[in-house]
Amino acid sequence: MGTVIRPETSLKNEYHISRHRYYELKHFCMQYSEWKKARARLRGFPANLSNAQIRTDTKSASNPTALCAEARIYFQDRMDMIEECAKKSAEDLAPCLVRAVTEGLSYAAVCPPCCREVWYTIYRRFFWLLDKRRK
Repeated sequence: MGTVIRPETSLKNEYHISRHRYYELKHFCMQYSEWKKARARLRGFPANLSNAQIRTDTKSASNPTALCAEARIYFQDRMDMIEECAKKSAEDLAPCLVRAVTEGLSYAAVCPPCCREVWYTIYRRFFWLLDKRRK
C-alpha cells in the first residue's frame, strides 16, 4: 500500500515542492534498503566481489581497497542524508518516518503517535528538507 499523500501541495504551502521532484525524492528514499545491503556486502571487501559489482559514481578502479571504501562512503552518505532529514523533521518520530519513506508506508501502516494532519506535515517537511539537501 502506497503513501496516501497528494503529490503536489499548494504553492502557498511552506513545504511546497513540485510533483515530479517529490516523486524523484520518494524513489531516492525507496533505494535505502538496496544501499544498506550493498554497504553490508562491502564489509571487509570479500575476495569474490569484483570491481564490476561495486556500482557507484567513483572512477578510481585501480585500487580495490580504495574503491571499496569509496563505495561504502557513497552508500552511507545517502543513508545518513535520509536519517538526518528525518531527525530534523521530527526528532521523536524519526524512526517511524525513515521506515515510512523507505518502505512506502502510509499513515495507517506506520501508526505514529500523532494525528494524521501532524504526520503529513512532518512527512512533507521531510521531503522539503531532503529537496534542499539534495540540490
